[in-house]
This record gives sequence, structure tokens and C-alpha cells, in this order.
Amino acid sequence: TTVLRALLGLVGADAGTVEQAPGLTIGYVPQRLHIDAVLPLSVARLMTLTGRWPTADLRAALAETGVEAVIDQPVQGLSGGEFQRVLLARALLGSPDLLVLDEPVQGVDFAGEAALYELIGTLRQRFGCGILLVSHDLHVVMASTDRVLCLNHHICCTGAPRDVAQHAEYR
Repeated sequence: TTVLRALLGLVGADAGTVEQAPGLTIGYVPQRLHIDAVLPLSVARLMTLTGRWPTADLRAALAETGVEAVIDQPVQGLSGGEFQRVLLARALLGSPDLLVLDEPVQGVDFAGEAALYELIGTLRQRFGCGILLVSHDLHVVMASTDRVLCLNHHICCTGAPRDVAQHAEYR
């Protein structure tokens, strides 16, 4: 999470530099987003907190993630899976080149996790965007990624999943 936040410029790096390709558009799903239960906030309003989008674009993004029907519902009434799908839809607005997903299945039940990871793979193929995903679910990461970077206070190992799986620090 800290590495992602530094890459996104949300926190400063302790050392080194972070460079971003000019014109790169990023969609971000944070690990946690706490919304006070007394704040009257609809899904449509959440989707437009940091930018204005036509309702048709909101509906299209929500439809891509399977939750178009919740557009007028209060955010506080959503299930964990619906909320994560709304955040993913929000990240898709603006057609990002890169989706940055920090523990995107947080607060989702087991069946929902599998469906959400499948959706992420579908979105990657459909939109042709890169995905930078942080997860502690190593089985899912190893089964569905092209490249793995294993961190534990330092870079333990990096490479193709089959190569990382053989690395002593990963095991």
C-alpha cells in the first residue's frame, strides 16, 4: 500500500525518485475507503467527487462492473462486493492506461472475490490497460499475473510467476 501510494504521488518516497510517463492516465482503487454512515452520498455522487462525468458515462462504467442498477442507491447500503465494483467502475472513468488496485477484494466474501478477480482480468483484456495489483492472496496472484514483485521490507524476488515460485525467499 505504501509503495502504491508513493508511486501515485500520494505520499513522498523515503529514497529514490518516482517518474511517470507523460500523458499516462491512472485509475485507482484504494485498499480502504471509509465513508461516514451519516453522510448522504449516492453512488452517482461518489463517482463524480473528483471529476464531472455525463450520466451516460457513469452508467457505462457501472455496467462494465455489473452494478449499473445501484447508481441512485446510497453508498452505505451497498454490500462489500457492490462497493468494490463501484470503486472499480469509478477507476475506469477516463479510460485509464493503468489500473492501480490496492487489495481490490477487501471486504468481499469468497465467492465475490473469485468473481471480482475474473472481472479484473476481463477488464484488462477489454480495455487493454495495465494492471498494478497489490494482494496478500499469493495463490491468486501467482495464477493470474504476468509478472510478480514480492516485497517484504525489500524486494525479495521478481519475475514470471513460475520463476518467483521457485525462489527461496518466496517459499
